[in-house]
Amino acid sequence: MEKVAIIAITKNGIEIGLSLKKKFPAWKIYAPSKFSNSNSQIEWFDDSTTTKVGELFKTNEALVCIFSLGAVIRLITPHMKDKKTDPAVVVIDDTGKFVISTLSGHLGGANQLTEDIAKVLGATSVITTAADVNKTIAVDLLGKEFGWNIDDDSTVTKVSAFMVNAEKIGVFQDAGEKDWWAPKKEIPKNVTIYNSFEELKNADCKGYLIISDKIIDDDQILKNAVIYRPKTLVIGVGLHWDTTSNIIKEGLEHCTKNFKLSLKSIVRFASIKKEAQVKGLQDLAKEMGVPVDYYEKEELAQITIPNPSETVQAFEGTPSVSEAAALRSSGGKLIVEKQKFPPNLTIAIARILK
Repeated sequence: MEKVAIIAITKNGIEIGLSLKKKFPAWKIYAPSKFSNSNSQIEWFDDSTTTKVGELFKTNEALVCIFSLGAVIRLITPHMKDKKTDPAVVVIDDTGKFVISTLSGHLGGANQLTEDIAKVLGATSVITTAADVNKTIAVDLLGKEFGWNIDDDSTVTKVSAFMVNAEKIGVFQDAGEKDWWAPKKEIPKNVTIYNSFEELKNADCKGYLIISDKIIDDDQILKNAVIYRPKTLVIGVGLHWDTTSNIIKEGLEHCTKNFKLSLKSIVRFASIKKEAQVKGLQDLAKEMGVPVDYYEKEELAQITIPNPSETVQAFEGTPSVSEAAALRSSGGKLIVEKQKFPPNLTIAIARILK
């Protein structure tokens, strides 16, 4: 976390802030100008602390406030919106004995920030979120370090309550990184990992965690499940120079719907390197926020694929673009063989094997 503002309103607080800046040089310290001693490491402000906190709350990933917890709560309350957008807020007392995770503990990273600061200061960290206190799985954070997305967060609160109250939770995973249990310890006793979706369905569980790039359409499971989308799917694309983003998007949506795959698990596109990059593919990649891997025709020609084409060989210099590019980029397994969409689009999908 780089965009962090330290707010100190006493001389002791300023010294604590300076000690943190030695460890975290990118962090900025803000202090009232009445304490100014011309230290260039500090941004001295003339505004009221109320005004400054409101400004910094909106423009930073995290605030580290070195003054009383009650005052901090009063100052940030008017600016709070929701846990998805609010910055992390950490409070440190004026003697540096306690570091308190105050706002956005999980999603915003305040809990981890609290631990990091406490370690630097030799202070006691204070964290009150139930998952951390009970040393169990934080449902809203699972896979965050791998870039996983939660498919629908409307069930997170419900399943989190099941988790911290030690209700029986079933886990099923068929894609993505396997080493997701962050504490690297024994799985909590109320959590059972099942080897198949059928086993999960037949288990007597209160809630479910499902890690998959496939579409799940079992309503009985979905109402008590949090589904995580790991970044596992590589979309291989064969196309003409004038193929539009809309045509590619329609083909992609047809493939994912037909083969019951989640668009949220797409990690990148892959295609052949042409003299000029195809604008349609670039535009769609930008719209979806994923990169494109490009490969030389000679490299693609070396890939063993199930559906070589003499026509593609004649025009592109390799018997395959979509299948070969998907396999080359993923290093994994082809799960959707070449699908043709007139006039000049082919799509294949490979899964990265973690």
